[in-house]
Amino acid sequence: MPPKTTESTWLHGTVAGNESEAAAPGTSSPQPVAVFAIRCVIPSLYLLIMAVGLLGNFTLLKIFAARSAARSVPNIFISSLAAGDLLLLLTCVPVDASRFFLEDWLFGEVGCKLLPAIQLTSVGVSVFTLTALSADRYKAIVNPMDIQAPNAVLWTCIKAIGIWIISILLAVPEAVFSEVAHINDADNVSFTECMRYPLKDDLHPKIHSVMILLVYLLIPLTIISIYYYHIAKTLIKSAHNLPGEYSEQSKKQMETRKRLAKIVLVFVGLFAVCWLPNHVLYMYRSFNYRKIDPSLSHMVITLLARVLSFSNSCANPFALYFLSESFRRHFNSQLCCCRRHPQPRPTSYMTNSSAIRMSSLENHARHTVAMTTLLNGHTPKQEMSL
Repeated sequence: MPPKTTESTWLHGTVAGNESEAAAPGTSSPQPVAVFAIRCVIPSLYLLIMAVGLLGNFTLLKIFAARSAARSVPNIFISSLAAGDLLLLLTCVPVDASRFFLEDWLFGEVGCKLLPAIQLTSVGVSVFTLTALSADRYKAIVNPMDIQAPNAVLWTCIKAIGIWIISILLAVPEAVFSEVAHINDADNVSFTECMRYPLKDDLHPKIHSVMILLVYLLIPLTIISIYYYHIAKTLIKSAHNLPGEYSEQSKKQMETRKRLAKIVLVFVGLFAVCWLPNHVLYMYRSFNYRKIDPSLSHMVITLLARVLSFSNSCANPFALYFLSESFRRHFNSQLCCCRRHPQPRPTSYMTNSSAIRMSSLENHARHTVAMTTLLNGHTPKQEMSL
């Protein structure tokens, strides 16, 4: 009998084993509870992840698309993150949930090749975009005097598209090696599953798990850590070296950059926490290719790791909601069905105050442009972000 190596085949075998034990007379084991959790609770949790993730990411994209002032370098990268999460939520999450109550792989050879590649593409978009975001925050904080190119937004779009292309190319081997396999379990029950690598090759899963861990977790997190080490060192120095004449303006600029760096760092932390257990479990099972642990504890750990990894696709919009007052305000306005319209001002008030207000705004705008350009080499539109 070929070994059950992938998560889907292992879960199928575990559920089948639990059902047979639950049916045995005179047993007092808690296996029926485990079967109920696998068949009902876990798919329901997946549906909740989908609903929350779709709501958050669609709203985020809608806000950024509707506001021209929000089309800054960081926000373009964050929008790319949201697009990658939506791809995962709409394709891989429902398919993964279906494995808990369907007996066989129902998505054919094409689905078996596309879905693992789509999942890896989404993970690549997330981690590589987070690395690019960290590099952008490094440049904004460590080298604030560098004049940003006037077409920075265009170049950022090109970088985001490049990240998608690289992620797709790196996921091509998933489509090449994945195949639908016919498996017979210990009770001689036959079923079909989608396998990410050939069953008869012991070396392939080990190489695959090591490369996945390095390329999609360890190497990007190491680069991000280096960036944030220099960011932290610069922020510590800046607290003692603010220019006297423009100290208030410098403080505001630095606070904005610190807030953005904090948001990116939270995104990175969420990604690491959500995906690390799945990577570690995948490597453990790849190096114990023919020794699948049939225990209930291993099954629970596997399910929790899968749910946690998919939860990352709905975490970023809500992390942004709690960390950014501007985004929170626009997010609430999108969800509010009945918004109160502002009461119109009296005509006399508008006539008497318009000239004063326009003059004050023009002077303030000229002062802000001059100060921002002098201090940072950034225009207000380029600097505006969450």
